[in-house]
Amino acid sequence: MATDNLIAKLYESPKTILTIKDIALIWGETNTVNLLTKIKYYAKQGSLIRLTRGVFAKNKEYDLKELAGSIYTPSYISFETVLRETGIIFQHHDAIFVAGPYPMTKKIDDHTIVFRKLKDSVLYNGLGVKKEKSYSIATPERAFLDTIYLSPKFYFDNLRSINWDQCFELAKIYDNKQLIKRITKYKKHAE
Repeated sequence: MATDNLIAKLYESPKTILTIKDIALIWGETNTVNLLTKIKYYAKQGSLIRLTRGVFAKNKEYDLKELAGSIYTPSYISFETVLRETGIIFQHHDAIFVAGPYPMTKKIDDHTIVFRKLKDSVLYNGLGVKKEKSYSIATPERAFLDTIYLSPKFYFDNLRSINWDQCFELAKIYDNKQLIKRITKYKKHAE
């Protein structure tokens, strides 16, 4: 009966993705050996789905963005994912693009998650990053800046929705004079 309660507790959480730390907090388990033993047991039984090291789903109906944001901390959804969803680029990408501490591509189930490394002073700065459900996501302006910071000649289909004042304000966190020049150039093309 106690084991059923542990799984029920996980299902009470609104999260679709759970890290080992999340599970420890939900179960109130402070003993690491006990925690890992229980997780392994439930994963073997199929009550938890192991997606990657230290990251689990309650079922196959998990939120892909939540998964992407759970793999590394800190991280947030950005780049082509945000730009496509806000109509700034039209090209479809199946991958989820994430700003994170390491450059890496991860394949989980049938999904591809691409991490692009940003310097710590940018990555740890929350300006232009908002909290959605159980993950963080860049505003269109922050995603635009992240993109041109790493890819200076990136092609954008529609820059009319960009708030240029906000871009120039956010650009300060990158501490990069070339970035300011790029923003000015893109702004001229958008007008």
